[in-house]
Amino acid sequence: MSRLADHYRRLEANPLGRSLLALIAGLAAALAHPPFGLLPGLLGFALLLRLGDQADPVRPRTSAFFRGWLAGLGYFSLSVWWVTEAFLVDAAAHGWMAPFALILLAGGLALFWGLGLWLYRLVRPQGPGRVLVFAGALTLAEFVRGHVFTGFPWNLPGEAWRAGGAPSQAAALVGAYGLTWITVALAASPAALPGLARRQALAVGGAAVAVLAALYGGGAWRLATAPAPRETAPVVRIVQADVDQKDKWRPENLDLIFDDYVRLSRLPAPRRPDIVIWPEGALPAVIDDLLAPGQPYPVALSEALAPGQVLMLGANRVGLGEDGALDYFNTLVAFRRLETPGLEVAGLYDKHRLVPFGEYLPLGEIMTGLGLRSLVNMPADFTAGPPPQPLILPGLPPVQPLICYEALFPRFTGQGAARGGIRAEWILNVSNDAWFGATSGPWQHLNLSSYRAIEEGLPLIRSTPTGVSGVIDSRGRLQAGAWMSQGRRGVIDAPLPPPDGPTPFSRLGNLPFAIMLLVSAAISAAFWLRRG
Repeated sequence: MSRLADHYRRLEANPLGRSLLALIAGLAAALAHPPFGLLPGLLGFALLLRLGDQADPVRPRTSAFFRGWLAGLGYFSLSVWWVTEAFLVDAAAHGWMAPFALILLAGGLALFWGLGLWLYRLVRPQGPGRVLVFAGALTLAEFVRGHVFTGFPWNLPGEAWRAGGAPSQAAALVGAYGLTWITVALAASPAALPGLARRQALAVGGAAVAVLAALYGGGAWRLATAPAPRETAPVVRIVQADVDQKDKWRPENLDLIFDDYVRLSRLPAPRRPDIVIWPEGALPAVIDDLLAPGQPYPVALSEALAPGQVLMLGANRVGLGEDGALDYFNTLVAFRRLETPGLEVAGLYDKHRLVPFGEYLPLGEIMTGLGLRSLVNMPADFTAGPPPQPLILPGLPPVQPLICYEALFPRFTGQGAARGGIRAEWILNVSNDAWFGATSGPWQHLNLSSYRAIEEGLPLIRSTPTGVSGVIDSRGRLQAGAWMSQGRRGVIDAPLPPPDGPTPFSRLGNLPFAIMLLVSAAISAAFWLRRG
């Protein structure tokens, strides 16, 4: 142990070593997220706080920014490395972009951590209170990351807790950003202990233990008070056809893929499913072309369903824009089988939050001139649909659709309810994680999506073509026997878990988080006044 301490002191004693420690701090924090789940890695935030305190005295704020950026580089490199897989699907066209995509994405996201540590060093707090200043500065930077441009709140530190576990339940009260503030403060608190008087050290340690006990104790109570299943709940069938993204868009595979989805949808079951779900972009075609007169697909879809059954599938559709040009949409379409053979469109949702570079190019003309293009298999980039609100489908509880990475955003479902004037009773997240292969990406996406269930007190159904698909209850727990891992083909039949009443977060939004930031700001102001 003493040898390890000696190695640490030597690293800390020189600039290159401190840079390496910053990188290690970020990597350690990233290891707390799925699929690793190494929660002690969160102590990387304690190391980052210490490095912020030891910033170069000549240029302290610049030094702090650089160390924050290095920590962010480590954190996001490990968190988003799976993005390279998307560029290798069509390696001939996009493969050259893969390393640049990772470097630019991780390096760009790391700027927010640099900003957070810069803000912390700007205040120059002292004593145990600096832990809350640090938590406020870094969490504020994470909040900005989740909103600037279209936002990309992937792997917020507060979402390192396994969704459905006891600590994750705090998101029902304070949301993912509030839980991030708590998590960072808790993880960074050991950095405040050295140099404190015994009484102060006991107070800080006791407070940290009390917060940790509250997370586990309060979470355990909430898990124990989940609503009981309903005998009359609709039965959901999730179809996972395991279609590899590299093979999907070969023209000769369209009929094979369509027939496979239809075959799986028609499998017998002890109780007929009320809802059949296909994932985002299930079919390699524009849905308008498939449904055109004379095509065999509408008849086959109708025959795959029983009267009254609803099919909800992710599709690409086309519409005529105001300028007369064709607009393409990433869409969720709800079809209902009529009593007589035939289908009716019961609902439609066009994705509102599009993935930059994946579904559209920011500064499109400039980026196109640089040789860049989005990854969509359409003649043009996708167009964003209107802000979401719950879908009302015949004979079914209201549902809030979330397509792909829309499930990363806290308040998305609650804002939809406010627009529509009705609260959804379940969330449907269709996603195409086949882009990312057998990497950590789909597992992280599952965990992050499950936090939306906790925040809103609503069950969530998640459908992907290659996994991970499953049924998640209002506490964020993946239901036993009702999920399917990567690389598997089949169906999941399960009753829809019951909704809970509105959570504090669904009522208050980010108000509790704003109060936490005000606490950090008040402590920061006290340090400023004391120095002045």
